[in-house]
Amino acid sequence: MLDDVEAVVLVGGKGTRLRPLTLSAPKPMLPTAGVPFLAHLLSRIRAAGVRRVVLGTSYLAETFSAYFGDGAALGLELRYVVEDQPLGTGGGIRNVAEHLTAADVLVFNGDVLCGTDLGAVVGTHRRTAADVTLHLVRVQDPRAYGCVPTDADGRVLDFLEKTDDPPTDQINAGCYVFRRSVIDTIPQGRPVSVERETFPGLLAAGARVSGHVDNAYWRDMGTPADLIHGSADLVRGVAPSAALPGPTGEVMLLEGAKIAEGALVFGGTTVGRGVQIGAGARIEGAMLFDGAAVDEGAIIEHAVIGAGARVGQGASVVDTVVGDRAVVGAQCELRGGLRLWPDVILPPHGVRFSPDV
Repeated sequence: MLDDVEAVVLVGGKGTRLRPLTLSAPKPMLPTAGVPFLAHLLSRIRAAGVRRVVLGTSYLAETFSAYFGDGAALGLELRYVVEDQPLGTGGGIRNVAEHLTAADVLVFNGDVLCGTDLGAVVGTHRRTAADVTLHLVRVQDPRAYGCVPTDADGRVLDFLEKTDDPPTDQINAGCYVFRRSVIDTIPQGRPVSVERETFPGLLAAGARVSGHVDNAYWRDMGTPADLIHGSADLVRGVAPSAALPGPTGEVMLLEGAKIAEGALVFGGTTVGRGVQIGAGARIEGAMLFDGAAVDEGAIIEHAVIGAGARVGQGASVVDTVVGDRAVVGAQCELRGGLRLWPDVILPPHGVRFSPDV
């Protein structure tokens, strides 16, 4: 148990790329498998034995405190620290320093879904007497990420930018353990990047930076596609969470939702509160937010249907984000990353991709 460790979660940036869905809620509060995304991370922190968590935010901080309060309902003690200006990852960590008292501090990027053993990460940190320890994951194609090579003893050797010829498949997974005293060395009051400034600076100064490498579940939730697939993985139990509002399985059915006889809903779909799904509809791996409606015979695959939105009879919505209260008319076809803005109304047969027959 990590009851002698504190946690910092950096949340609330404006970086969500789901802008058609919501222009006000920060990404960590977007409904994911029935609850705000941040709830899944907090549940993992609590399950590891950590009791005290500081949330560092610069954007819509009141959204977090209004939902999570003091954290007592989660078995946590939550504290909120607001940045006067965006400070980056390193600056955000430094900004909360005065609220930290533990010798070791777990730090999380608030938009990553991960299943690593937090106790094992802290164990690596302490076993190697590290100043900072990074959780590293192996990915199939590391070219899209910066790489972090380590030696045979797990010591981090370098931080490399994206390259077409990466020397390792290990990447920074957005979870760190800091020795408390190291946090005080981060410059205060200005933007700082841990990846570009803090970690390379520690290596240059001869500090011990360790890597904890594993093959745990990991997904950066930075795009609509990642949010959809991450939510489905949570619903199906592929990604771990103690915050799910129901049992894992092919579908997460929330209060008041109704699925008509003959409809097929599977693949880790979340059906929000009050959602109505008509007969013959087929829905796979999708997120249907509260109050949405899907008419008879509609097909929805790997898509987000916003709150109060409607998908008409026989319409097809694939790899698409449909904004809140929007209407997809009967027999319309939306696909390929298309995003429909809130309140937009598409008439029946208004958009087609397939040829007429």
